[in-house]
Amino acid sequence: MKLLFKFNLIFIALFGAGLLLISHLAYQFLANNARNEIVQQAALMMESARATRDYTSRELKPLLLKDPDTETTFLPQTVPAYSATVTFERLRKTYPEYGYKEAALNPTNLRDRAADWEADVINVFRNHPEQKEIIAERDTPTGRFLYLAHPISADPPCLSCHSVPEAAPDPMIAAYGRNNGFGWKPNEVIAAQIVSVPMALPVKNADLAFRNLVIYFAAIFLLSVAVIDVALYFIVIRPLRKLSKAANLISQGNLEVPELAVKGKDEIAATAASFNRLYLSLKKAAKMLNG
Repeated sequence: MKLLFKFNLIFIALFGAGLLLISHLAYQFLANNARNEIVQQAALMMESARATRDYTSRELKPLLLKDPDTETTFLPQTVPAYSATVTFERLRKTYPEYGYKEAALNPTNLRDRAADWEADVINVFRNHPEQKEIIAERDTPTGRFLYLAHPISADPPCLSCHSVPEAAPDPMIAAYGRNNGFGWKPNEVIAAQIVSVPMALPVKNADLAFRNLVIYFAAIFLLSVAVIDVALYFIVIRPLRKLSKAANLISQGNLEVPELAVKGKDEIAATAASFNRLYLSLKKAAKMLNG
């Protein structure tokens, strides 16, 4: 096995192990970065929903309640959950993959009734009152989604309409009936704000970045091996071949071989200088024997 081939095996082993390690670390970094980006998007959507709810309850609702028609007609625009939901329904016209829902176990509007997986999220909040946020992932027929959920509790303003049907305004009963959205208890978790964000695009971008990174690393690896091979050939292999060829000729009795060129002060140059001294000593000894 030739020396250059042995060096190449060592380089391939070292660079290959390094490439595998770097690739693993890079993929973990890119995957985590993609997930963090998705979580930030979900958090931004959640804060936007909160801002919409706050605006509705603090500014919009007081104005609408001054309208005399509210005594006979229920205006859903006065409900913070309705405002946030409708706002995101309009957003979904541009970004249909994104979702927002205020899922409830016993909603006034049946549109807000929790699906099975949403009910599980609400029950986690009900069973663990100290938990204020859930971030998890779920698979759907359209792909994998990350969802961010916050609990919604029944505070005193909610109970003024949702404790018993008799306490609710007549227009609300007329709009939604007496069978849903009642029986809430103080500070009870009755719903959850749930934001859903698709993971496909960020994950796809992370995979593409990872493939490009691996390609770049592989190209750098091949270029490095080629440069090292060239350097080894001219610095080590070629001088050793000249030395080996000269030694082979001398061993066959040819004492007219020219001395090796000595360039530099490295180990190869020192070996060539030592070989020249040995060669000169051998020539002198041969002349003395033939003299």
